[in-house]
Amino acid sequence: MKRFTCQTCGNEVYFANTRCVHCNAHLGFEPARAIMLSAPDGEDWRAPDDPGIVFRVCANISHSACNWLVPASEPETLCLSCRHNKMIPNLADPHAAELWRALEAAKRVMFYSLIRWRLPMPTMEEDPARGLAFSFLADEVLPDGSVKQHMTGHADGLITINIAEGDDAERERRRTEMNEPYRTLVGHFRHEIGHYYWDRLVADQGREADFRALFGDEREDYAAALQRHYSEGAPPDWQNSFISTYATAHPWEDFAETFAHYCHIVDSLETAAAFGLHVAHLGEGGEVRYDPYVEGTEADLIASWVPLTVAMNAINRSMGQPDLYPFVLSTPVEEKLGFIHDLIRAARASAARAARNEIAMHDQPSIRP
Repeated sequence: MKRFTCQTCGNEVYFANTRCVHCNAHLGFEPARAIMLSAPDGEDWRAPDDPGIVFRVCANISHSACNWLVPASEPETLCLSCRHNKMIPNLADPHAAELWRALEAAKRVMFYSLIRWRLPMPTMEEDPARGLAFSFLADEVLPDGSVKQHMTGHADGLITINIAEGDDAERERRRTEMNEPYRTLVGHFRHEIGHYYWDRLVADQGREADFRALFGDEREDYAAALQRHYSEGAPPDWQNSFISTYATAHPWEDFAETFAHYCHIVDSLETAAAFGLHVAHLGEGGEVRYDPYVEGTEADLIASWVPLTVAMNAINRSMGQPDLYPFVLSTPVEEKLGFIHDLIRAARASAARAARNEIAMHDQPSIRP
């Protein structure tokens, strides 16, 4: 992710900040420009490159759940991230509200990447057939005393997240119980959005044959494949071809796990570049010198990424912590990452062409009889 500064005083601020700790100015993230705006009075939000455009804060600021901005000229009261919510927990429950805020913070990190890539993300109101929505649900105690559990997953554009994942202790318990070396909120969102983009970037674009050549045949019975995975586990040589044990369950899960991993790589490389991190053999002069969201081949990303992960793991070990990056990038995994890289870059190029065409249409002089 980029680095951000307070426009009022120049102090460094973070993506989730709502106030500058130095000058106390109000802070708001403007997603279209991927910049942080500041307003000393919390009212006059304007972008420096076009002060004629006025913004207002997302309505969810009232729940301390969002710091994103919306153009004041738009009828929407919710930001680009929050307007995709279909269902949220009962905010009268303080614990549920706290967990929901944690989920929203992770969702905004995911949306940051989607916006940088210009990936399609219509709401279900905008596109009922191909829209994207989120439901954040809590487990329910039924009248007979049993508990109805809500599973995290994706179905036809609707991503459901159990709010229990927002509890650090509960998430760690599940991570240990399921023998997962890496389980984060941001990772959940990136995995589930991977399922959504399989539909949009693979199926809708007729890329199934290319997909099957790398990931396998998604027409395999999904329920049976998951049952087999949970009963038998991953094959002993899974690291030769997969990024995680769960990726072995079914080609769809392989794609989602790899998609999430690609998000991890690109966003972390942007962070490294933003802070000017130097690692031996890391690019020219040991520094990431390109924008990984728009520049570099898949091979460039991997060449920059691998030595950076070695450094990250070494730092964690120095602090007595487990490896921050417990993954192995085998050749088949790199090929799968390359497939996702090409899908995303193609979608971004298509969106850029559409934007240029729209501008050209508006700039054409009117023809008078």
